Amino acid sequence: MTHAPIDPFTPAVELAAAIRRKEVSPVEVADCYLARMDELDPRLNAFCHRADDDVRKAASAAADAVARARSPEDLPPFHGVPLPVKDLVDVAGWPTTHGSAGAGRAPAAASDPVVRRFVDAGFVLLGKTTTSEFGSLPFTESDALGVSRNPWDPDRTPGGSSSGAGVAVAAGMAPLAHAEDGGGSIRIPASCTGLVGLKPTRGLVTNAVVEVEGLGTGGVLTRSVADTAAALDVLARHDPGAWWSPPTPRTSFTAALETELPAGLRIGALIDSPIDGIPVHPACVAAVDTALRTFESTGLHLGDTPFPLPPAGELVAAFTTLWNVGGAGVPLAEPDRIEPHNRALRDAARAIDSWSYAEGLRRTQELSRRIVEGFLAGFDLLVTPTMACLPPLVGAWRAGTDDDPLRALVNSYPMGVFTSVFNVTGQPAVSVPVHHDEATGLPVGVQIVAAPWREDLLLQASRILELAHPWTTRRPPAG
Repeated sequence: MTHAPIDPFTPAVELAAAIRRKEVSPVEVADCYLARMDELDPRLNAFCHRADDDVRKAASAAADAVARARSPEDLPPFHGVPLPVKDLVDVAGWPTTHGSAGAGRAPAAASDPVVRRFVDAGFVLLGKTTTSEFGSLPFTESDALGVSRNPWDPDRTPGGSSSGAGVAVAAGMAPLAHAEDGGGSIRIPASCTGLVGLKPTRGLVTNAVVEVEGLGTGGVLTRSVADTAAALDVLARHDPGAWWSPPTPRTSFTAALETELPAGLRIGALIDSPIDGIPVHPACVAAVDTALRTFESTGLHLGDTPFPLPPAGELVAAFTTLWNVGGAGVPLAEPDRIEPHNRALRDAARAIDSWSYAEGLRRTQELSRRIVEGFLAGFDLLVTPTMACLPPLVGAWRAGTDDDPLRALVNSYPMGVFTSVFNVTGQPAVSVPVHHDEATGLPVGVQIVAAPWREDLLLQASRILELAHPWTTRRPPAG
């Protein structure tokens, strides 16, 4: 039976409900997004691995399960909904390039625990999305995977390192997408492409190993707060094989959206860059102002307590000591083919002995505690720009890299200066697209930060902004 055409921008929870009601077939949904990929991806470059036969086979099996189900409640929450996976984690039977020309291309023997949770929740895996090499830069422009482009302006980056994930969702090539965040790689593309991107508390979502000493964690990019909450309910399950995994939350994140923010919350703001000398674009400041005015209009109290940050040098040193080893553990078939900035990071990491590295890790943990304790003393929620800049033009990061490959990282500071702090602390943080810059037509995100394990507050606050400034109906020109 043929149903009405599918709107590719339909929220994932609504697609799942339509599949359970038999209003649309998982096969029709998969075909819709595969057709969108055929049409748009040659220009935007969101996908680095397509396995259309696998997708159609999984969608057909999902359709058979719908037909057999005695009740819609017998089906998992996202049954038949397509979801692509970032090419930093393994999917059984598919290669994992880690965005590198030097990585092997052998199919993975087993899927990462994050992927297994997605499959258990009923998702149909839609392929793999582009990333910068080892996820070390907030854009994808590489020899291995090419240039990923922003559907709002293809001359600009969509952010990263979850570049393809952001492009796929923003352009309507997927209803939502897996992403990973080690320095802002969920929140940065969310801001660049007009999406919702939540980085969970360290340890809430487990991969096969602790990523980059806990800087990295998994999540999703979505168009709506409800999709983010429902996906987090899937991901935030206790992992009995991981000693660092907390118990499954007693109350679902979806249920948290039905509860208002508690009275008396202390809401603060950080607008100036944590690193001196990095100006904050007026549109990014406007996004913070919009969020603060909205919260104030709902009766929430805005405080004027300054956020206590340590000296910028301490922050940068803490982050880079760990970031240098971000590519460790990646199996390389041709090490000489990794990109110059990652070769420089590897050289810097190898120049530090194990004693110095352990001392650096300890300093990072001490710094994290100091920042979090200062946060708890003054705030329940903190509002910042997601980025200090609008999405840069493709290639802008290259300035000076011929002389110093690590300039690629320095040139990226305006993109990650507000996000990476909270990878160091492990706090949950979300970017939501509350502002639209009239001069450029680009979306602009605002970041909200909470205390550890308070994703519920982030979701409730994000929902307030979503209702006041609806963004789910916005469509990029290239989508």
